[in-house]
Amino acid sequence: MNVRRLIPTAALAGALALAAPALTACSGTPSAGAADGRLAVTASFYPMQFLAEQIGGDRVQVASLTKPGVEPHDLEITPKQTAQLGESDVVLYLKGLQPAVDEAVAQAGVKDTVDAATLTKLDAHGPGGHDHEGAHGEEAGHSEEAGHSEGDGHSHGEAGGDPHVWLDPSKYAEIAKGVGAALEKADPGHAADYRKNTDELVGKLTALDTEFKDGLKNTATRTFITTHAAFGYLAERYGLDQEGISGVDPESEPSPARMKELQERAKKENVTTVFFETLASDKTAKSLAADSGLKTDVLDPLEGITDKSQGADYFEVMRSNLKNLQKALGAK
Repeated sequence: MNVRRLIPTAALAGALALAAPALTACSGTPSAGAADGRLAVTASFYPMQFLAEQIGGDRVQVASLTKPGVEPHDLEITPKQTAQLGESDVVLYLKGLQPAVDEAVAQAGVKDTVDAATLTKLDAHGPGGHDHEGAHGEEAGHSEEAGHSEGDGHSHGEAGGDPHVWLDPSKYAEIAKGVGAALEKADPGHAADYRKNTDELVGKLTALDTEFKDGLKNTATRTFITTHAAFGYLAERYGLDQEGISGVDPESEPSPARMKELQERAKKENVTTVFFETLASDKTAKSLAADSGLKTDVLDPLEGITDKSQGADYFEVMRSNLKNLQKALGAK
């Protein structure tokens, strides 16, 4: 991952904060405060934006730091975004996923800042995703005891924890509850609305969890190969075995030995499909598939929604992921 430092621009930031007009969520720039009395919420990337929109409803004005189509791991923050971030009422982000965001949030000093990594337990997942500590029933909190990701050479999240928690609907529901509580605290006058919306969203996520459990209960194989190891929590939740070509960072290049290992694993486990995603290069996945005589398909880590996504929102894309997994794993 390229960790890019932010340039201190206090004078410029002050001028921009005064001059910049309020911006909408689709601009990819945080709002400079909601002029119509709504809560101004800035989200770091799509999974946080979706929670804010679902729970906040028409009581909030939501903006995302990550534009559609941008790979979130690579996001650079502009001085303009940093200045306007400081005028948000609430900031939602996931510490450890986007270093530039972590630094900007620290600089902004917003009172109501929510780190999603503190709302559920993070585990360590490497390319093989075999760490199963704390998979179920854990109390929400930091995963400071979690080990480092094996084999990918990058540290993610708190103490090396894998940050891709939203791909497990049950963990995403835990985060939703924390986000709902934060919005209630920031805007107590509309607490009942936030609570109602949170309960509805958690209900939908619980139903989605059941769909995945039932849909992946009986399959011909339990192993799937994907471009980057973003699906450790999903695999853990539903008893699958994720094999990532690269680690949890999509930029890390697999070694020739890793590619050979995956070819052997695919043969041994009767793997049919190599998955690639919409925001990262599919070159390595297609190369592995061609060398191994396998098919390719999409498994979307839902780090952003574009016109190439197999669905218009979190639930639609997750159901597309389920359908593609069922097909690849030979669900019965």
